[in-house]
Amino acid sequence: MLSGNYNYLNMVKPCWKPLMEDDQIGRTDGLLWYKDLGFHVNGEFSMAVIQANNLLEDQTQIESGQLSSSNSGPYGTFIGVFDGHGGPETSRFVNEHLFAHLKKFASEDQEMSADVIKKAFLATEDAFLSLVKEQWRVCPQIASVGTCCLVGVICDGLVYIANAGDSRAVLGRADRGVRGVSSMQLSTEHNANLASVRNELQSLHPDDPKIVVLKHNVWRVKGIIQVSRSIGDAYLKKAEFNREPLLAKFRLPEPFSKPILNPEPSIYVHKLNPKDRFLIFASDGLWEHLSNEEAVGIVHNYPRNGIARRLVKAALQIAAKKREMRYSDLKKIDRGVRRHFHDDITVIVVFLDPPSTNRASARASVLSIKGTQGLPRTNKL
Repeated sequence: MLSGNYNYLNMVKPCWKPLMEDDQIGRTDGLLWYKDLGFHVNGEFSMAVIQANNLLEDQTQIESGQLSSSNSGPYGTFIGVFDGHGGPETSRFVNEHLFAHLKKFASEDQEMSADVIKKAFLATEDAFLSLVKEQWRVCPQIASVGTCCLVGVICDGLVYIANAGDSRAVLGRADRGVRGVSSMQLSTEHNANLASVRNELQSLHPDDPKIVVLKHNVWRVKGIIQVSRSIGDAYLKKAEFNREPLLAKFRLPEPFSKPILNPEPSIYVHKLNPKDRFLIFASDGLWEHLSNEEAVGIVHNYPRNGIARRLVKAALQIAAKKREMRYSDLKKIDRGVRRHFHDDITVIVVFLDPPSTNRASARASVLSIKGTQGLPRTNKL
């Protein structure tokens, strides 16, 4: 739990950071942050983030090395993509706290497991809701901010994929009979536009005929939000935050007795196969424009160096084409206005190299990098 004197304002205070070109930090180019190539315990990786919102709501990180608080604990790579909505506060919070919770529980259990990851999600949720309660009187709008959470953990020959929301993890695999590589989606998405998600919500809330509402050809939970699972969004989880001084546009007209949204992730465990080549982790901003097969094909057919940036560019080119404009003109549009053309987009490509060819072991036994450093951050609240 957070201590009572946790200074929320320090977390969201405005700051402009200069252009950064350190290999550990990455680089910025206007609204783009990128690290073209780096090393993790299991191979190489590439990262990129493009900002569209006035306040960047996507956050991301890679942690490679010790995955617990003790030296005897598990060793591997942690990947996080946190796609915020309603503001950047929750995604920033998760980016700073979820991995620490995972290390704590992995240390207690002396292993990595689906249960460790689930407990880390729920502990992060509890900590953020405690922050909302602390800030309720001075910053009530923090109750309306949330984030999708996509986490990957590579450890002991297994890949754990945990997801709450609609970000996506896709595996690229070299299969016989398939030219190039095939795609395999490893994450379960929680978006009300999927019939399975609507069915789940309706079964959990049988007495609420308006648990999902179709508005402008888009299904939304309570007519408000597309995702059914998230961290944050306190106003849709605890009735005590569904009231003044929260703005009326967020408040539900009728009371509710149990949480509407769920913080618990769907977790899939995949045993690594020699045919597995790479993993693509991305916020839904990428998948709005590229299919799993298209993204996997790009990664397979182009050099590793800068591949995440190439995926972002491919998505932006399609976004520009949809609006009948040139990519070069789209690039000139500033943050805020840019959101009318595409969402914030975060991409991490993690290559899965055999130990015999893995150059990372000697060069990067320990790595900690958070994307978006150097992009503009301004205070919302």
